Amino acid sequence: MRILISNDDGIDAPGLRLLVDTARKYGEVWVVAPDGQRSATSHCFTYDKPLIVKDYDFRMEGVKAFACSGSPADCVRVGIISIMPKKPDYVFAGINNGYNMCWDIQYSGTVGAVMEAAFHGIHSIAFSQGSLDYTDVTKKFIYDLMGEYMKKPLKPGQIWNINFPACSLEDCKGVLRDQVVSTDPFYADSYDIEELEDGSKSYMISVSRVWEATEGTDLKAIMDNYVSVGIVNNLG
Repeated sequence: MRILISNDDGIDAPGLRLLVDTARKYGEVWVVAPDGQRSATSHCFTYDKPLIVKDYDFRMEGVKAFACSGSPADCVRVGIISIMPKKPDYVFAGINNGYNMCWDIQYSGTVGAVMEAAFHGIHSIAFSQGSLDYTDVTKKFIYDLMGEYMKKPLKPGQIWNINFPACSLEDCKGVLRDQVVSTDPFYADSYDIEELEDGSKSYMISVSRVWEATEGTDLKAIMDNYVSVGIVNNLG
């Protein structure tokens, strides 16, 4: 099997290495990932200038890797269309440093990457974790969940979305499947305003956590220290 992997935290991100190391147990792995941080880029792609793609020494046997100047969606798009000699069977993205759930999914470059793959008719999975300071839960469950959800079918325009809780392995209660995307309060945004010397104003976003969750949602599963698995539909 051929697997293409990308992310939005950049090609040097530790979460990407864990995902690639797991995926190569299932098949031939190709990596096309941003050459730097691209979080919150959603599904944007580059059309008005060329993408710069360079060979990258991933230091992992059998892995072919490339660093790309574009967004996560760019990485997947150019990987499918021009870099890989044959279309991949699967596309994975992650492991994102931070959850991809609730309304925030629409901003996620991780989810944008696999949505691009879904547009090409490729079975895709997004992987995220609350904090990469907690990896024991991820390491315990990711191999089996990857294999399980590679086999589970998706309708056109759908992806699987897997979030690992930021808790110790002892505190993790297991896996909750078929969780829906929460529309409950998640974060409250505001802007810190500063007046500049030229009379303009600087607006810097400030985010506060407001978690309230309904049973059966991705947010509730994470709040209760479960691994959350569910389908995300193309918002378009």
